[in-house]
Parts: sequence; C-alpha cells; structure tokens
Amino acid sequence: MNLDQYLPVVLFILVGIGVGILPQVLGYLLGPNRPDPAKNSPYECGFEAFEDARMKFDVRYYLVAILFILFDLEIAFLFPWAVSLKDTGSLGFWSVMVFLGVLVVGFIYEWNKGALDWE
Repeated sequence: MNLDQYLPVVLFILVGIGVGILPQVLGYLLGPNRPDPAKNSPYECGFEAFEDARMKFDVRYYLVAILFILFDLEIAFLFPWAVSLKDTGSLGFWSVMVFLGVLVVGFIYEWNKGALDWE
C-alpha cells in the first residue's frame, strides 16, 4: 500500500480541523473575558431562566421558529433558479412562479389565522 496516495486526504482533514478549531482557541485565548450580570442574563429567550428546565412555556416560540424556517428556506431554492434562469427557459420560470404562488397562499393563510400576531 502506497501511503503517498493518502497524503492529500490527510492534509485536507488536518486543514479542516485546523480551520474549525484554531479560531475558537484564538478567540478563547485572546478575547476579553469580562462577565457581568447583563452578559450572563438570558438573551432573546422570552422569559427569565428560573425554576425547572422542564417548565411549560408558550408554544408560539416553536410556531415562529417553524414559520421562519419555512419562509427562509424558499430563498435556498431561489438562488440556484436565479443563476440558471437563462438555461431553464419559460418552463423553469413558470415552475418557480407556481412555487412562489403556493408560498404566498400559505403566507396569506397564516396571516389570516393570526399565526404571525404576537400578543
């Protein structure tokens, strides 16, 4: 077995590990560490951390997260379509218009049901 064939793979893995770990280590070593009560307080979680971790909380947090993911992921489909629009022709254009139409209908439905209203 010739180990020279695996050298690029090993280097690729080492560089990947280095790129993933080195910035974290440098940030930990060189970054400022000045904790105070404001920095240690809950950040955008909606309620103060108290009692048991299994306490009940509003389901709307899940609903907002799911709606954000749903409407944010449409962009992931639009970027490749926009890049290849010349190659897809009118069939590709109208297919995406149907896709966006379904999303708009879903958005209007959620809006009318009050899923986007926060009380």
